[in-house]
Amino acid sequence: MVDRNGWEEDASVPTGSPHSPPASFVEQANVTNEAIYEEFEERWPDCWERAADLLSWDRPYETVLEDGNAPFYEWFTGGELNASYNCLDRHLEAGRKTHAAIRWEGKRGERETYTYQDLATAVNEFAAALRELGVEEDDVVTLYLPMIPELPIAMLACARIGAPHSVVFAGLSADALATRMEAADSEYLVTCDGYYRRGDAFNQKSKVDNARITLEQDVETVVVDRLGEDLPHVLGDGEYDYDDLVERHAGETVEPVSRDAEDMLFLMYTSGTTGEPKGVVHTTGGYLAHVAWTTRSVLDVKPEDTYWCAADIGWITGHSYIVYGPLALGTTTVMYEGTPDYPDRDRLWEIVDRNAVDVFYTAPTAIRAFMKWGEEYPAQHDLSSLRLLGTVGEAISSRPWNWYREHIGGGGCPIVDTWWQTETGAITISTLPGIDEMKPGSAGPPLPGIDARVVDAEGADVDPGETGYLTIAQPWPGMARTLYDGDDQYRTEYWDQFSDPDHDRWWYFSGDAATVDEDGYITVLGRVDDVINVSGRRLSTMEIESVIADVDGVVEAAVVGRSSDIEDTEIYAYVSTEGDCEPDETVRESITESIEAAIGSIARPEVVIFTPELPKTRSGKIMRRLLEDVANDNQLGDTSALRNPEIVGEIQAEIRQE
Repeated sequence: MVDRNGWEEDASVPTGSPHSPPASFVEQANVTNEAIYEEFEERWPDCWERAADLLSWDRPYETVLEDGNAPFYEWFTGGELNASYNCLDRHLEAGRKTHAAIRWEGKRGERETYTYQDLATAVNEFAAALRELGVEEDDVVTLYLPMIPELPIAMLACARIGAPHSVVFAGLSADALATRMEAADSEYLVTCDGYYRRGDAFNQKSKVDNARITLEQDVETVVVDRLGEDLPHVLGDGEYDYDDLVERHAGETVEPVSRDAEDMLFLMYTSGTTGEPKGVVHTTGGYLAHVAWTTRSVLDVKPEDTYWCAADIGWITGHSYIVYGPLALGTTTVMYEGTPDYPDRDRLWEIVDRNAVDVFYTAPTAIRAFMKWGEEYPAQHDLSSLRLLGTVGEAISSRPWNWYREHIGGGGCPIVDTWWQTETGAITISTLPGIDEMKPGSAGPPLPGIDARVVDAEGADVDPGETGYLTIAQPWPGMARTLYDGDDQYRTEYWDQFSDPDHDRWWYFSGDAATVDEDGYITVLGRVDDVINVSGRRLSTMEIESVIADVDGVVEAAVVGRSSDIEDTEIYAYVSTEGDCEPDETVRESITESIEAAIGSIARPEVVIFTPELPKTRSGKIMRRLLEDVANDNQLGDTSALRNPEIVGEIQAEIRQE
């Protein structure tokens, strides 16, 4: 049997069974020699020269790894380079001026293509504009923009002049913006008048105005006119129109500032254990080398490809695998401003079809939504250009993995299920698609050069199949260097739990629970604090949710605990089914039976609540905190980050009927 890509397909392979990469894929893959694992182990850390060699250096590095001040490791010390040069100028010098760098798809159907020459021109002009405003090397510039071309332009312009950028997701509140700007002592902001949300104009500048009022520092603000007459706006003191600034510097070029490999490239704020945002510091040399290497080796991206990471640049995935990774390799990267179901549920597949996308990288949350909507939507389009699929953001269970492979990948595309974090900077656990078998539901082995381990509370390796803590036992190039103005918190949060400084042992603790099988494949179960304590036994919510999601007809589930002072904690399961599946007692019984068979009766849900969808943030994360509030009949917390707040009331009404 042959799939649509001309690859041999074994239709008898059951769900959950390993899949080997097709021979035709291996023949063209960037990395095919399995000896790479042994080479990286024997030559560590010098093996990471492979990643550094993908970049152009102004000054060669002297040492691959400087580990004398662990855990504050330094990579490619002595070397100097510029990230903007590596993503732009060197491709122009190689004769790729007319090659497409960014293909932008707007929310209202707008389309714009930037060649590498176009992008370089725009970046140089805005870099000159930033300098006019007074931005100097090492000044932090905050970028509060939706998925429009001006966002990567601003990122690369900052990198060009040696000013770290701090991108704040456009959907976050005015308070979140102000908190991040204050923490970074940022005096420069690039934003827009507004953006479209499901076709409606949304006022972004009003949030900016509210944030600026609360800041002690004066802020020079550049405003992109995204909405035109749909949302007229007025500029006040210290505010500048983006187009006017750029026009004043039309045709200007700015010499890229040579940065030390350990100089900060950007800040990425994420939530800390205390609830306060923490500024994760990523540096120029190690980060850029790692994302370029993994874009090439894991995502198999080539310069001639059209590649699409369907994330938002406001998060680390967009930084690494929309902007820096693909542009460092000189490929064409797709940017999409809208949502997967607007104006129609086939929107993504129409874009894949029209742009002949080669590699597609998205989140399991999105894949479960695709399943729910139905296979008829991707079936309307020609997806045969796809060569490789990827997932990122959370664990994916075997049913959506196989649905993704079958209905998006035509039954033959390899899938890389990648694990990494904001703090790791780039992919650390995944199969290499030209070498390794794929196991649906398992991310795979640690990448070459990554010493990821699943350990118990004492730091000893757990037995295959046992749950433990996911750690990384040696440094890697893309790792965060510290937290902004917070070295002590960096050590406490990531390194203290499993390290032994007296014996010079420093292990990074990811905060995730995981299992590992006999082949060294790691399955990530979720955050270690995402547990429900039932009768003294700690049950992983991710483990229960994965079992539910594998039930026929189910596309997504979220599990929380309902506490009681006099009774044991009860498990509440919120379940969303496929469009053609009637949520009834038959499905409820299948869920219960599957949980009892896979985990045990102790994990049996007290209540199963069917809901059309789960409450999610605008970045696609399920907001379990709200579901826990609903189950415990608590006052609901802040719902402003939800993209579908109306669903919470529907769930409350459903629970009252139970």
